[in-house]
Amino acid sequence: MFKYKTQTLKPNRAWTDDNGITHPRNWHIWSAEDKAAAGITEVIEDTPPDSRLYNWSMDRDGKITSTAKALDDAGSGDDLVLGVKSTLKNEVKSQQGSLLAQTDWAVVRKSEKGTAIPSNIAIWRDTIRNKATAMETAIDGAADTAAVAALFLTWDVDGNKSGILYDWPILVE
Repeated sequence: MFKYKTQTLKPNRAWTDDNGITHPRNWHIWSAEDKAAAGITEVIEDTPPDSRLYNWSMDRDGKITSTAKALDDAGSGDDLVLGVKSTLKNEVKSQQGSLLAQTDWAVVRKSEKGTAIPSNIAIWRDTIRNKATAMETAIDGAADTAAVAALFLTWDVDGNKSGILYDWPILVE
């Protein structure tokens, strides 16, 4: 983002300075020296935090103000507001249901025809359930926002993964 005094400048848009001079729409290709001479400064925007965990806003200068969302539920009945933990556990349950639905045909076939559920499917379904339970337990055990953030599946530059959330096993055919 670039600024001329308090005015935000956008690439490919002309702008007018305090002397009434209209500058061309290709001003963004100017050298750093030419931009500085014209009074243009570059503003580096803050990186927004994870919206699953924080409420945040950005001011006109690219600075972020954030507040951690409540981890636990608040209120009751019609006034119930789900906290981060309940929201994440609901997502885990939803993903678990979607994954299990992919092989529900084998369970229905067993029920209707008595045909055995293939062992790879039976093992995978049990693994999905166990993994969902482990994810929910980890969510419940997280003491603060940083602990919840550490649960999300990430990879480092060497390809090593960390975190447990949404790291679902793949069905082997």
